[in-house]
Amino acid sequence: MYYKFSGFTQKLTGAAPATAYSPQGLKPGPPEPPAMIFATPTKMVSETGTVVEYLGANKVPDLQRLFQKSDGTPVHLKGGYADKLLYRTTMALTVGGVLYCMMALYMAAQPRKN
Repeated sequence: MYYKFSGFTQKLTGAAPATAYSPQGLKPGPPEPPAMIFATPTKMVSETGTVVEYLGANKVPDLQRLFQKSDGTPVHLKGGYADKLLYRTTMALTVGGVLYCMMALYMAAQPRKN
């Protein structure tokens, strides 16, 4: 038995196989998928060579050399001055927030004096 959603009664009703497989309101999809927009080459592949040039250079080997160097510096600080500034700001805000929470808990624990 095949079923189909009835728009009039808002319930499932019995249906023939052909109508059950082509529901109301659905349209057939596009005949072919759209073209990919990511990693599109900047130049078309020529007939003489198969090398494709992409936007920008591969920076992964340089970053691997930087972050895998064993110089005793934590990974989250190897980015330079900006990383140190972000780290210290985050730590200051964290310590300040903990102190503020402790102060608020202390004040909430004290009974009110009338």
